[in-house]
Amino acid sequence: MSCRTFAANAVRLKLHALAYNLGNFLRTLATPEPIKDWSLTSLKEKLIKVGARLVSHGRYVAFQMAEVAVTRMMFAEILRLIAELRPQSMHDFAMSPLMT
Repeated sequence: MSCRTFAANAVRLKLHALAYNLGNFLRTLATPEPIKDWSLTSLKEKLIKVGARLVSHGRYVAFQMAEVAVTRMMFAEILRLIAELRPQSMHDFAMSPLMT
């Protein structure tokens, strides 16, 4: 580790473990079929370490990314897969066939 104190190294190790777990979560649960076989390194370099900019227009904010490795449609598919992982609302859960 590169920090001077034991406590700082412990925090750094926990942050690395959290980043690994988040990357593995993305790779296993929210990755479209064309990129299912990408490694965590490829996901990091092609999804996370991508140049982007935030543009503000009156009442909304736009997130502009360069389409280098991941197309707009594939990025939208990843966001859709993540959104599908959200738990159902209590109303939807109570009305589900499993509860009757």
